[in-house]
Amino acid sequence: MASTVSDRPGYGQLLRTPGAWTFLLPGFAARQPFAMLTIGIVLLVQHTTGSYGSAGAVAAVSGVSMALFAPQTGKLADRFGQRAVLLPGVLVHGASVGALTALALADAPIWALCLAAVPTGASIPQIGPMVRARWAAVLGAAPGREASPLMSTAAAFESVTDEFTFVIGPVIATALCTGVHPAAGLIAEAALTLVGGLFFAAQRATQPSVRDAGTTGSPRHASALSVPGVRVLAVAFLGIGAVFGGMQVSLTAFAEEIGRPGSNGVLYGIFAAGNMLAGIVCGAIAWKSGPRRRLIAGYAALTLTASGLWAVHSVPLLAALGLLVGLCIAPALISGYTLVEALVPASARTEAFTWLTGAVALGQAAAVTVAGQLADAHGASTGFLVPLVGTVLALVTLLALRSRLVPRPSGRAVARGLGHRGPVTVD
Repeated sequence: MASTVSDRPGYGQLLRTPGAWTFLLPGFAARQPFAMLTIGIVLLVQHTTGSYGSAGAVAAVSGVSMALFAPQTGKLADRFGQRAVLLPGVLVHGASVGALTALALADAPIWALCLAAVPTGASIPQIGPMVRARWAAVLGAAPGREASPLMSTAAAFESVTDEFTFVIGPVIATALCTGVHPAAGLIAEAALTLVGGLFFAAQRATQPSVRDAGTTGSPRHASALSVPGVRVLAVAFLGIGAVFGGMQVSLTAFAEEIGRPGSNGVLYGIFAAGNMLAGIVCGAIAWKSGPRRRLIAGYAALTLTASGLWAVHSVPLLAALGLLVGLCIAPALISGYTLVEALVPASARTEAFTWLTGAVALGQAAAVTVAGQLADAHGASTGFLVPLVGTVLALVTLLALRSRLVPRPSGRAVARGLGHRGPVTVD
């Protein structure tokens, strides 16, 4: 159940939080490259090699590398501070993108491009998780007690921001690659990463304190993945990645199959708009149910809507169903990120967020590969089975392991020293 927005503070009060704008603006600029990198790699490598297969392989290596290394970046940020990780990280990323671009323009072999894609993906700054961790810090969120009423609003705001980034980022990169130079998209990505990342790192006042280490004597380096609930959420977020990846490939294949390739942008835009709209609404509602119940309900709705994608063969119906699928994504994402506040202490929170972000990226990379193969072999409709299978598996995992999404009682450690005390509302 939910009550009206007047029952609790909303976006207006959230954005009036002291210090919020100091990390929101540079954070928005610094997270744009996250959505520009893949399309920038694809367009440049396809231009130099003439092969979409080669371009997709290089982009996939970058995506998998990001998914594997992102949690380690988050763990280092929790232990040493965001600034200490960002400063060298953005420099390494800029150099890696430069090397990949130079190799592509020099017609280097595909193995060399894939090799360069490893540090390119591994060094992508995890701005989104870092912004979420800063919201938790400035709003005073702490495990073991009821979260600030603005935490759910902040999670919704970040979901909308992420989706907006993935709408405009690829458009900017495509326009630069097609209208200026095939390498312009990647060059702009590196420049935005460097400038935005440095400005974001300069905002020291709002970065989470590295002194918040949970209970006295607990090791600050304890991994967020040692918390059972984080492992469950990471598996569940693979399903969301499967939706993103499966929809991207299958919508493109469907548009080409019916002879209307131009409709792909419209269809995906409607899908993304549904996600953004749901995110805005979720942040404006005062929920009576807890995030765990909302997470399971969101995945159930996502599974139900995704189940009909493979059977749709007209653009209007696919647009309508794609909108519904998009509307179901944001509630699941927001509920999952909100649960992190209750499950994980501040000393491991950035790492926890990066595990979830990495899980989405890993699920997306796998879905792109599988959906592409299915679409090539059996038609576009079979590609839509990927989002369905991904969400079904995620829902089954959540239902079977839902008890792990509740913080341990007072006085018991969550895992290896990551403990908390007091009641918390999650259901």
